Amino acid sequence: MTRRRLQLGLAAVWLLDALLQLQSTMFTKAFGQSLAATAHGNPAIVADPINWSARIIEAHPAWTNATFATVQLFLAAGIAWRRTLKAALAASVGWSLAVWWLGEGLGGVLNGTANPASGAPGAVIIYALLAVLLWPADRVPAQGDEAFEAARPVGALRARLLWLMLWGSLAWFAIQGANRTPRGLPDMVAGMASGEPGWLASLDRDAATVLAGQGALASAVLALVLATIAAGIFLPPRWGRAIVLMAVVVAMAIWLVGENFGAMFAGTATDPNSGLLLALLAAAYWPQRWPQRQGTTTSGTGEWRARLTATEPTTRWVAWDELPTTITTDSSG
Repeated sequence: MTRRRLQLGLAAVWLLDALLQLQSTMFTKAFGQSLAATAHGNPAIVADPINWSARIIEAHPAWTNATFATVQLFLAAGIAWRRTLKAALAASVGWSLAVWWLGEGLGGVLNGTANPASGAPGAVIIYALLAVLLWPADRVPAQGDEAFEAARPVGALRARLLWLMLWGSLAWFAIQGANRTPRGLPDMVAGMASGEPGWLASLDRDAATVLAGQGALASAVLALVLATIAAGIFLPPRWGRAIVLMAVVVAMAIWLVGENFGAMFAGTATDPNSGLLLALLAAAYWPQRWPQRQGTTTSGTGEWRARLTATEPTTRWVAWDELPTTITTDSSG
């Protein structure tokens, strides 16, 4: 998948956020009250600004929520339009960090409630990470290097370290606090059934029955899988592809069972939660071989092309969707 398609995927998620923000529930005091609940258990330096912003939203739910939806619409449109791409990606980082703090209470990281099966460390922080990794800039790789889209703006090592930090933190959260108790995970899954359609609520109840009394074991297995995904990104590309596929499967399983598609069917979601974002992030790490630096060549996946001209002593690496229809190359000399 090319970087441009990943950027458009991120734009689509921002558009989905805006549409969810336009639900009737979001224009009531209930929205502000749900934000205030994220302050519980957090240090005062984190909780006080959350309570302050929640009071404003509760007092003026209509115009504040309309503002939030409008911002998300602008971010979606800005990322989708090439001329405003950089500005929109930069703005999305700032907006994501603000929402992560004031809207998600830092994902429960500081109050001991973070659970990777229910969205920790907060979906919106993954928006910010994607904006960084999909930034339209390129670092020229060494000839023959294995690489991936997320490596283009920051380099392969930094991109892998960011992956390690994210998935490693998910593994850590899986075995913290209530998550490692026998009833922690089953109770969380069972609680998701409220307000969901019958088929999804039934799935939640069945999953909770399977996990009954086995929450600690299930959390330990989940932590092991997440830790494998975190460290596996450093494996050779043949194994790296298996790790990325594992990440996608785990992300979608979390999105279905632990997050109920972000509770979008219950009418209370402001975003699709972390599962979908984790899958999109994983797609940006799919390994592919950079082509050789001679004339116009393609990699085995057909995702990249090298362009070398007489006036350009080094190769400029561009994605297929960034190329003009016709390219003239000169590999002489």
